[in-house]
Formats: sequence, C-alpha cells, structure tokens
Amino acid sequence: MSVSVVRETKRILRKELKKWIAGLTEEERQLQSENVVKQLLGHPVYQKSKRISVYLSMPQEEVNTEGILRHMFTNGKICFVPQYIGPKMEMLRLHSMEDYESLPVTKWNIKQPAEGDAREEALSSGGLDLIIMPGLGFTLEGDRLGRGKGYYDKYLQRCAEHSTGMPATIAIAFKEQIAEKLPVTENDRRVDEVLYGYKDGS
Repeated sequence: MSVSVVRETKRILRKELKKWIAGLTEEERQLQSENVVKQLLGHPVYQKSKRISVYLSMPQEEVNTEGILRHMFTNGKICFVPQYIGPKMEMLRLHSMEDYESLPVTKWNIKQPAEGDAREEALSSGGLDLIIMPGLGFTLEGDRLGRGKGYYDKYLQRCAEHSTGMPATIAIAFKEQIAEKLPVTENDRRVDEVLYGYKDGS
C-alpha cells in the first residue's frame, strides 16, 4: 500500500472513529472511562512506574484521565502532561489537582501548560517510566491511529534515542475505538498494550 493510499485510508478512518465516539452517550463515556481507568490503576506496569506521562483528555472525545491524575498525586507518582507548541510536544511536570485546574485551555479545548511556563521537562530530568497514550483507534496488537500530527510518534522516537531508554506505553480507549486492523507506516510506533472500557462498566 503506497504512502498516499495509507494517508487517505487514515483520513477516512479518523472521520468514522470520531463519528462512533460522538455516538456514545455521556453515561456510556463515563462508565467506560471508569472501567478502563480501574484496569490501568491495577496494572503492574503502572503500579511499579514512578515517572508517568498522561494526556489531558478532550471532553466527549477521549477516556477521561482526571481519575488517573488524582491517583498519581495521592500515591506519590511524578506526573508529566503534554504541551503542544507548533510541531513539537514536550512532557512537563504537573504538581497537583489544583495545578491542573489552573492550566489554560487551548483552541482544541484541552488544558496544557502555557508557553513559557517554567516547568520540569521529562526528558531533561530523568526520562519516563510509562506513557499513557491517547489516540483515535487501536488494534489489540498495539497498532495506533493518532489524530494526524505525529506528536507521539516523534516523541517516542526521542525517548528511544534518550539515555534513559524507552518507557513502557499503555493506550486507553473506548471499546468503539478498537479495530481489527489499521493502516500503518514505518513511522507509526506500536504501543505495548491497549486497555479498553466496556459499556456496562463491568
């Protein structure tokens, strides 16, 4: 499959996946979010990780990560969150739920540290043990369809080249985001594991 065909296939899939996610009710999103966060918090990789990056969720579009933030702050874990500036993403330290609440909101309706905000940056201060990955679609084998900007693929490449080595990666998703197969290129990095929620919350 040529690069242009893969790109077009991804574009169509992104549109479909966004439609499926939009079709979830508020209750379904909440139940699935609670379910998948519970799975993550009980996961041995999460439990042994100290320095963790977690995305700040977009309302109505992603598994809600506020429960993960709360758990990290109350259990002595060091939390890093994305800051997107132009084509580059950094992971900057977040200190508390109060710190989270005070973050400005971007044009994408997600919170992130402001440009020029002097915060500890993950790769220059010891690296990461775990990255909790967002995305639009996933296979259970770990293939991932992002939103098209390549932020996480580029960041994982930087991690791989960093002296602290590659962190573990766990994606969290709604059940509707799981696909049997996704179009990928050599630049698309697989995640180690994909956890997904269930509508009934069980």
